Amino acid sequence: MSKITITDLQKMKQDGQKITAITAYDATFAKLFDDEGAQVLLIGDSLGMVLQGGDDTLAVSMDEMVYHTRCVVRGASKALVVTDMPFMSYATPEQTYQNAARLMAAGARMVKMEGGDWLCESIRHLTRNGVPVCGHLGLTPQSVHVFGGFKVQGRDEFHAQEIYRQALELQAAGIQLLVLECVPVALAERISKALRIPVIGIGAGPATDGQILVMHDAFGITSGYVPKFTKNFLAETGDMRAAIRLYVQQVSEGTFPGPEHCFN
Repeated sequence: MSKITITDLQKMKQDGQKITAITAYDATFAKLFDDEGAQVLLIGDSLGMVLQGGDDTLAVSMDEMVYHTRCVVRGASKALVVTDMPFMSYATPEQTYQNAARLMAAGARMVKMEGGDWLCESIRHLTRNGVPVCGHLGLTPQSVHVFGGFKVQGRDEFHAQEIYRQALELQAAGIQLLVLECVPVALAERISKALRIPVIGIGAGPATDGQILVMHDAFGITSGYVPKFTKNFLAETGDMRAAIRLYVQQVSEGTFPGPEHCFN
């Protein structure tokens, strides 16, 4: 099978087929997820928490993201590989271009940046120069200290409208994929219907065009706080391959996430 492209994901949205994404940090798990049908693999800066044991994602470096991208690419033969731009690696347009080029050279086929319309100039420049971009709105973990913790975003009308507006602005600037994290179901549905591009949810309900989980959450091996929007697929199957197969199946069928995983 040929590699999955953003065009394939756009067609899945148009056809009403759900997209399954999951984080990966090494070649072995990348191959497992790829073999079991995940369409998107994200090298998330979540590695700062689940691999390095930090309280947040802020200490992750560009060198670390480049290293893990190279590892994942070696295991992924089909899935679209997306890599997070880490904290303060895209504070200026010039810095953004240099760091995005490093990730693409390491094998990423898209870079992901957290934030709203202040990123539009950088997004336009990147896409003009052949770098596809994934946006990220709602709970953006790199801004955890601005939010005062890992909190649901967009619950009041003002902030919901602001997230909606920024989603449209990012699409106009050229993003080809959007991650929407920890927002009410109704807002996620509204944004997913309004955008032409696929919207991937995490803690955003079942109406988005796809779902993403941190792999450790999908296996139920996260230490400490376990987010409401996660599900332990390994507990139901007892086997890692079967767990990911079940995750892909339930996302495809629209049975995950259920009401118990959502915010209103």
